[in-house]
Amino acid sequence: QVQLVESGGGLVQAGGSLRLSCAASGRTVSSRAMGWFRQAPGKEREFVAAISKSGSTLSYPDSVKGRFTISMDNAKTTVYLQMGSLKPEDTAVYYCAARTVGYASRRYDEYNYWGQGTQVTVSS
Repeated sequence: QVQLVESGGGLVQAGGSLRLSCAASGRTVSSRAMGWFRQAPGKEREFVAAISKSGSTLSYPDSVKGRFTISMDNAKTTVYLQMGSLKPEDTAVYYCAARTVGYASRRYDEYNYWGQGTQVTVSS
């Protein structure tokens, strides 16, 4: 069982930066692959970033590639999403997710554990 708690959301001006954190705890947490998803009102849940358990494989959709970076701390207990060059279309609730296997995935239905979400609002 894995528990996830996101933090770091807030209001930021377009072009600015924000860093989200996800603290993970539970059994065999270091063997989990991690991902970030977001959901805006009236829209489907969207893949944002993923990282394998080793940290060596990173995955991003074209919409955020070059602007967002996913990373883990050395203990693999916290995953981060560094967001830069933010746009109003990045506004959404951002969710941290964990898999029970170590490979990164872009599919929400392949993640077993989810945090409560944190709101990110980008103003124009």
